[in-house]
Amino acid sequence: MERDDNIDRAFLKQREVVKRLVIKVGTAVVTEKDGGIAFERLQALCAKLKELKSQEYEVILVTSGAVALGRQALGDRISVHSSSGDLQKPAELDGKACAAVGQPDLMALFKTLFSKDVIQAQCLVTDNDFRGQDFKRQLKETVEHLLSLKTIPIFNENDAVSTRTDPYEDSSGIFWDNDSLAALLAKELNADLLILLSDVEGLYNGPPSDTNSELIHTYIKERHQGEITFGEKSRVGRGGMAAKVKAAVDAASAGIPVVITSGFDSQNITKVLQGEHVGTLFPQDANTGRSSVEDAREMAVAAKESSRRLQAMTSEERKRLLLDIADALEANSHIIHVENQADVCEAEHAGYEKSLISRLALNPGKITRLANNIHVLANMEDPIGRLSRKTQLADGLILEKTSCPLGVLLVIFESRPDALVQIASLAIRSGNGLLLKGGKEAKRSNAILHKVITEAIPESVGRKLIGLVTSREEIPDLLKLDDNLINLVIPRGSNKLVSQIKNLTKIPVLAHADGVCHVYIDKSANMDMAKQIVLDAKIDYPAACNAMETLLVHKDLLNTNQFNDLIAELRIKGVILYGGPRASSLLNIPKAYSFHIEYSSMACTIELVENVHAAIEHINQNGSAHTDCIVAQDQQVVEAFLGQVDSAAVSHNASTRFSDGARFGLGAEVGISTNRIHARGPVGVEGLLTTKWIMRGRGQVVDGDKGVNYTHKDLPVIERDGRREEKRKGESLSKYLIIYPIIFSVGFVLYPCIYRRP
Repeated sequence: MERDDNIDRAFLKQREVVKRLVIKVGTAVVTEKDGGIAFERLQALCAKLKELKSQEYEVILVTSGAVALGRQALGDRISVHSSSGDLQKPAELDGKACAAVGQPDLMALFKTLFSKDVIQAQCLVTDNDFRGQDFKRQLKETVEHLLSLKTIPIFNENDAVSTRTDPYEDSSGIFWDNDSLAALLAKELNADLLILLSDVEGLYNGPPSDTNSELIHTYIKERHQGEITFGEKSRVGRGGMAAKVKAAVDAASAGIPVVITSGFDSQNITKVLQGEHVGTLFPQDANTGRSSVEDAREMAVAAKESSRRLQAMTSEERKRLLLDIADALEANSHIIHVENQADVCEAEHAGYEKSLISRLALNPGKITRLANNIHVLANMEDPIGRLSRKTQLADGLILEKTSCPLGVLLVIFESRPDALVQIASLAIRSGNGLLLKGGKEAKRSNAILHKVITEAIPESVGRKLIGLVTSREEIPDLLKLDDNLINLVIPRGSNKLVSQIKNLTKIPVLAHADGVCHVYIDKSANMDMAKQIVLDAKIDYPAACNAMETLLVHKDLLNTNQFNDLIAELRIKGVILYGGPRASSLLNIPKAYSFHIEYSSMACTIELVENVHAAIEHINQNGSAHTDCIVAQDQQVVEAFLGQVDSAAVSHNASTRFSDGARFGLGAEVGISTNRIHARGPVGVEGLLTTKWIMRGRGQVVDGDKGVNYTHKDLPVIERDGRREEKRKGESLSKYLIIYPIIFSVGFVLYPCIYRRP
């Protein structure tokens, strides 16, 4: 057998990959050979856990030791109260009684060792607890809350009341020892890494005491299974190396990497997190025979199945779901803000650009606005099942065109966690399943937002309606799913990101490549208005894709006081000015290296143009077909600009910043599209829908069209209270022709009686 099946462990050093740890410490580590508590070893372990907390790791501890402490306490008690004759035949101590006595002592010991630096939380569980979905849901909620409060949850099996007896491992068991409990918790609590601390350095290819035995650095099931013979189980406790390997394989097969290493040296934990080759690594997904493509497929299938259940809900139920999500966001505003601040601080420490940090920040006011936008979306007319056309093909053969969801959306976005909320709410309103991949710089924010939103989704629909993709490596696998599992990919980010996505998939992609937006000031413009619009378009939110990047100015305005005031005001506000070939020399500013630049910051390009037609030509050649604006009073000039600028959104005397789904009254947006098919401009609910045809007949057949008299008659469509109620013009007219003469006749007869003169 080869000594080393090393794989690169550098991923363990990446904080965006490994943040939540489950650390299991067994009886062999907690106790000395004589059965007493290994105090110094535990003290070193607690010091290491405190260090991890200071480094912002989330630590969940699974520990043994209650039985040992209880046995010691009960033994001492018996010694004091027993006669010399009794001491010669030691009492048999029940393990459950020892656990009951020792558990409070174990927690008191940890409290002493942690001192005031760490708050601990006791979590006792039994095998039967995990059989209920309500328990598992409550478990996650409790642990998430404890971790948000910076505590260390300490788990142990509640041996005192456990109903299991030997043999512990059978076909009905959920866990059998603290090793399998640790693996189970790692899966249920979405851990990033499981560390199993043993009394040996790791897994060997022979007895650890044998000098010829070699440490296996990386366990590959296909290679090592069957080649390793395990000895007796641990000298104490229930497990041993066989139990640890089984637990490790179980966790790794669920996508959680595992390291088995010695707990006798607390520095081993640090070495593991620094990517050093200590202990035995069980790499994620290495043991299942499953490919990541299969995992991606499962995620997409789950989202599609949940979306169909969402579509089966009534309009009022979908509305209620959105309102519940809005309430949940506001109720959890503080926790969301705390997690977001951690992302912001880390981004600042990493030296990210201010524009990215601005997009990343998610303050309570923004959360409230997001919740308000969801309310607007919820109160909009239900978009699903709307009848847009009704045609009589032939007598008794009616064709309807209705709206329906696209299916499953894959949205890849950078930096902005508020995008997650907008996209999720739009997906729910439009009845679509959703897979989300946010930027690593917003990992904490995206995780807490996803948690808050999905926990508001009822079990009847399923929380897998919205999947959160946490690894960049999963994206290529998702993009390979071109068999109608994912129906639309929407990348929100840089031009580079959009180009990469388009090159990797055959799935339709909806996106805008850049946000190179223009404002053109015509010589007929009201310059006070122009100044206000330009400053807003550039300064209100420079990082937005609808911010002005190029200012085009009619040449006749060059030497006017009002134009000079505008330039001065831009500089006062901190905008860095670059010029085109004409403006750079005339205004004495640096020359822009290109006209196609999205600064996304406090900078812009200025150029002088001959007239509106030159401005139109410049925009169509150098713009990104996103959003462009004209400031002018000459209506002929205005109409030429609005009609000939080939962009998704064009505005007159209004800032480019209005080009936004919420501001357009769409409730929110999944992005802005510069595509020319399906959807263009800010994409709200309607952009996430497609159509289907519904035909209603009375047994008609084609039969070579011999017996069909086609009429192709358009029928009117009347929508009321979100339900389709269609009436034919002829039916409506005939009704009025009958009712109105009756009313007129009755009135003619009664009028003389009612209004008789005195």
